[in-house]
Amino acid sequence: MLKLTNSLTNSREIFTPPTNRPIRLYVCGITPYDFSHIGHGRVYVTFDLLYRLLQFLGHPVSYCRNFTDIDDKLIKKAVNQYHDPQRYSDVANTYIEAFGNDMQALNCLTPTYEPRVTDNIPAIIECIEQLVTSGAAYQADGDVYFHIARAPSYGILSKHNLADLRAGARVEPNEKKQDPLDFALWKSEPEGTFWSSPFGWGRPGWHIECSALARRYLGDQIDIHGGGMDLLFPHHENEIAQTEALTHTPFSRFWVHNAFVYSNKEKMSKSLGNFFTLRDIFAHVPPMVVRFYFLNHHYRAPIEFSLDALKQCEKSYQKLHRIFSTVEQEPTTKPSEIMQKMINFLCDDLNSVGMLGVLFEQLTELGEQECKQMKYFLHTVLGLTFEKKEETAPDYSPEIQELIKERDTARKAGNWKRADELREELLKCGINVQDKKIK
Repeated sequence: MLKLTNSLTNSREIFTPPTNRPIRLYVCGITPYDFSHIGHGRVYVTFDLLYRLLQFLGHPVSYCRNFTDIDDKLIKKAVNQYHDPQRYSDVANTYIEAFGNDMQALNCLTPTYEPRVTDNIPAIIECIEQLVTSGAAYQADGDVYFHIARAPSYGILSKHNLADLRAGARVEPNEKKQDPLDFALWKSEPEGTFWSSPFGWGRPGWHIECSALARRYLGDQIDIHGGGMDLLFPHHENEIAQTEALTHTPFSRFWVHNAFVYSNKEKMSKSLGNFFTLRDIFAHVPPMVVRFYFLNHHYRAPIEFSLDALKQCEKSYQKLHRIFSTVEQEPTTKPSEIMQKMINFLCDDLNSVGMLGVLFEQLTELGEQECKQMKYFLHTVLGLTFEKKEETAPDYSPEIQELIKERDTARKAGNWKRADELREELLKCGINVQDKKIK
């Protein structure tokens, strides 16, 4: 019996899987305009754990995680990096590839579906057309907005009151909205740029994409929708409003959110500039230690991140590594008493902390056969490998490699001004070069 905290009801509930189809799991993916940071790592390790556990319990799962590969941030990056807003796809390709490498390093399973927004524009336009036709959305000078007044249950997830939200809403000059809370489904752009639609040339708004992709790849209703706590409002609230206006059925049975990662008591985010990229962290500790670090915190508990705490966690991981790296893993059809206690903790709202507590308490009591079975369990469900891997050089794009090469040449020639300029360019791309003494 699996229990999960459902943000929709603010209570821990028994999750009953469907009997006639796979479990439908949707998790909001990244906007690939930069390297993924440790906050992203926490989100996707959390839902990888859930994905693994559901399958371990014998339930087939259809897991969808999207890429928002068209967005203001991508366009701005394309302008800064290539001086061409239409090269947003080059930016996306670079960071989607880097994200894949990071997820592979963390041993996150690949979802069933990883759709890109730009590959699904017709499906998104179709959803917007249906909302306009039904009166739930309206056109305004090439833009399309969702009419919040057509969502009577708005605030059901975030527990916000519409009157309070309206009182605090900022209204920009020349806004085309009928209500300050209305949000964009389609953003107009000059003719010939981005995509043609019945509303004119433009591109989709952020919120509609997840509704359209979840509907296309999983169906009108999903079982679990996941993401970081920062997405609960307005993103997930808006998803509910527009999806239920389309389908007239509850969008997701369960909403599961992981807590924030903090740095110096501030939420870690790219906008605040206080984040550590995963590849930065991997330079200090192996990726499996980072995964183990996340699992040592309950997914709903905030993490105050520090390298010192990560190094402390590495000591515990190495203790497990010394034991399990020396045995072959072996599956079992009948869990031992210790393993069953661990499973029970995981089934109680993904309590990986309690589960690891049982493991460390009983570690010295494990016999050789139980060690083999335990290694299989830890690998299959927790995603821990306990294998030594050779370190590999970062897989940078050709453009990044050329900048690094040019900077090395400038340093060797003593052209420190040019070297500093190239360092700044690399920093903008998320690369912090560590210089060695020139011989």
